[in-house]
Amino acid sequence: MQERHSNRERYFNEQGRTTSRYYIPYIRRFMPVLPPEVLEIGCGEGGNLLPFARMGCRVTGVDMAAPRIDQARAFFAERGEQGTFIAEDIFRLEELEHKFALILIHDVIEHIGDKEGFLSGLKKFLAPGGMMFIAFPAWQMPFGGHQQIASSAVSRLPFIHLLPVPLYRWFLQRAGESERMVRELLEIKQTRCPIELFRSVVRKTGYRIVNQQLYFINPHYETKFGLTPRRLTKAVAAIPYVRNFFSTSCFYMIEPV
Repeated sequence: MQERHSNRERYFNEQGRTTSRYYIPYIRRFMPVLPPEVLEIGCGEGGNLLPFARMGCRVTGVDMAAPRIDQARAFFAERGEQGTFIAEDIFRLEELEHKFALILIHDVIEHIGDKEGFLSGLKKFLAPGGMMFIAFPAWQMPFGGHQQIASSAVSRLPFIHLLPVPLYRWFLQRAGESERMVRELLEIKQTRCPIELFRSVVRKTGYRIVNQQLYFINPHYETKFGLTPRRLTKAVAAIPYVRNFFSTSCFYMIEPV
């Protein structure tokens, strides 16, 4: 496992820097004035929300992992910022009484099995004229299986998640991964999100794609590895299926039709 995945405050700070430098500028291309309230689903420790809070937005983060929500509250308090953080399944919440003009879904949709139900259900939280920013790694990209969270040498092996399930399970077990980690990585393989699948789900659930931006070098790699972000060329981005192998991050702005 890479150190940043165990040092949650470092991860929080890295998320905040990437959001400031790349996510917010991208969002403001379509929402020049940021809305007063922002919701993030699957917020983790809340690093993506910190820059919005510092820009005057009232931020709300929802995540099913209670320890992550506790960390979000602590990290925000240490920095003197305000935020509402809720440990719950978004669809079981009764306390979100208002709607949001901007909803963030970052590195979440690839973990959702029922993607159509997920996107359909979010409409009740979206204000009229609102948009959603969704980012995820294309499934076939080198680390699209999130194997970097593994504790063994698997964390440094690109494309290994593309192995057939029996072989992938065997390899993870032979590498010494715990049964919990094996289950988690196999679940990600099951819920994967290729670009074509995502675009199909968007259409089926009554949204339209306002913009798609595919990255050959993920903007977050600047903070993580010192690499300069680079967009995927238009020629490659236009080729279905092939583009998945080269898209380390996929940015989308979508809105209800």
